[in-house]
Amino acid sequence: MQSRVDLAIGIGGAAGQGIATPGDILARIFARRGLHVNAYNAYQSIIRGGHIFLTLRTSDQPVLSHGDTIDVLMPLNQDTMNRHLKLMRAGSAVLFNSDTIKPGVVPDGVQLCPFSVRALAPAVRGDLVQNTIALAAVLRLVKVEFEVLEEILTLQFRRKGAAAVAENVGVARAGYDHAATHFRAFPFSLPDTGKRLAFFEGNQALAMGGAAAGVRFYCAYPMSPSSGVLHWMARHARQLGIMVRQVEDEIGVINMAIGAAHTGCRAMCATSGGGFALMSEALGAAAMMEIPVVCINVQRAGPATGVPTKTEQGDLWQVMGAGQGDYPRIIVAPTSIGDCFKVVPTLFNLVDRFQCPGIILSDLLLSEGRSSIDPVELDFNVPIDRGDVIGLNGDGPPVNGGFKRYRVTESGISPRALPGTPGYVHVVATDEHDEDGVLISDEFTDPHKRQAIHEKRMRKMDGVLPLLPPPEVQGATDARVTLVGWGSTEGVIREAMQQLAEAGIVANNLQIRWLVPLHADAILSTLSNGRTVIIVENNYSGQFARYLRSETGIVADGHIRKYDGEPFMPHHIADGVRAILAGSTKIYVPVHEIQV
Repeated sequence: MQSRVDLAIGIGGAAGQGIATPGDILARIFARRGLHVNAYNAYQSIIRGGHIFLTLRTSDQPVLSHGDTIDVLMPLNQDTMNRHLKLMRAGSAVLFNSDTIKPGVVPDGVQLCPFSVRALAPAVRGDLVQNTIALAAVLRLVKVEFEVLEEILTLQFRRKGAAAVAENVGVARAGYDHAATHFRAFPFSLPDTGKRLAFFEGNQALAMGGAAAGVRFYCAYPMSPSSGVLHWMARHARQLGIMVRQVEDEIGVINMAIGAAHTGCRAMCATSGGGFALMSEALGAAAMMEIPVVCINVQRAGPATGVPTKTEQGDLWQVMGAGQGDYPRIIVAPTSIGDCFKVVPTLFNLVDRFQCPGIILSDLLLSEGRSSIDPVELDFNVPIDRGDVIGLNGDGPPVNGGFKRYRVTESGISPRALPGTPGYVHVVATDEHDEDGVLISDEFTDPHKRQAIHEKRMRKMDGVLPLLPPPEVQGATDARVTLVGWGSTEGVIREAMQQLAEAGIVANNLQIRWLVPLHADAILSTLSNGRTVIIVENNYSGQFARYLRSETGIVADGHIRKYDGEPFMPHHIADGVRAILAGSTKIYVPVHEIQV
């Protein structure tokens, strides 16, 4: 019986060389065979040129990260060959156009697989021919039938006509046959499980989660790496009955979303850290007016414009402190691309019920990364809880003819009336107010009224926490090390645990999804057992470590932090654990081996 298949393919070149197309085709083929796929694209913020490197990893088992190694390298230019060849390991293969690319020094055991575009496709013009040849050769190396590629190419190029289909299929056949004759195939074949998987990026998952949650209004100003949410929403808006607007700036975005939410529809927007900074005052206004709205912050490397196309977890303190003063908010950091879909309906039910803003804290790794998902995990028929909303159920006029929109209650939740509901006229303002909505500064600043209404709003958070599942330790209960992470680091931590186990170090993982409110007591109980606690995060200052210490008093035994713009690889974490256990450092800071 064939052992586990684990294949990582790296495709590199300059922007404009068509790197995405072979990657998409490979991912589609693998997902159609029921293979799990994880993809990460390291790219620059320029239109043409620069260096792009797409890592596509597939396996018959769930793929937790894009991994440490490359099994097949497809360099589309000399620069990629020079950067990555020295990192190839024994048993790997390098497929390249020998007309334009020279291999240089080859590590032992690496198979060079040259092909000549001039010889294999003399009648075909265009720079992208090498991509098709290399793509076909890769599939031959892993023993995928040519007919599978032929079907995909037919679908890919049929809009360009039969001639384009025939040309691309012919080029692919030449590359496939050349590989069969000249290259040594891998000692395994990619199985076909017979079950097709879906394959999409995290931004698309967030958008689909919004559709499942019943979002009826979405607006945004395009800002990478959050723009994919807008693209998906705009593409499917008419079909789903969602009004989508591209707004002039982020201040307009958040105020438009709040206005839509005030009318009773579910409203969502997305941005990155720079745009979120412009939204912060309005988020406080939403809390003061007790209007539920959801905002997505897809983190990228900062501060300021920072590195627009690189990942980081540097906005935690920003979202926790967004807007002046104290106000209730719910903050969640999805831990996987599948989780991006699931957290959106849950968060909408919470913000509707507790009438406050909700923030989803994603990052470039999740939002622009892509992963295979079992379609059964995508439940679009989720329960919808709109909370205590007058006007949705044909309510009659208020008893005794009065309506206190901000009535002080034990739970902190006051019945909410939709605009235009007969008999429920009330004032909605961003100034502090009494139960009727009357501004207390218009009368006189009554300390008792201010204290009572402020405490009312903040009491909501006491009701949120019991509805959230506390984080649970994954892995051995008797582990020597507990790796604590939040958000997107879950997959790579879990894979690092496997590497540590192979080295005789037993580790487990406590991954935090719900950040505000925080399950402080549950976390304290879990981590107060004598294990070595190491916190893993993609930022310089240890933002979550400081937050955890402030809420629980826990001081970690060690920290693994990365802030070079690229995500963790499993060995970064495994190496860090070993260094911390050896006592050589308390803060381990890995950096990518090559410039990407």
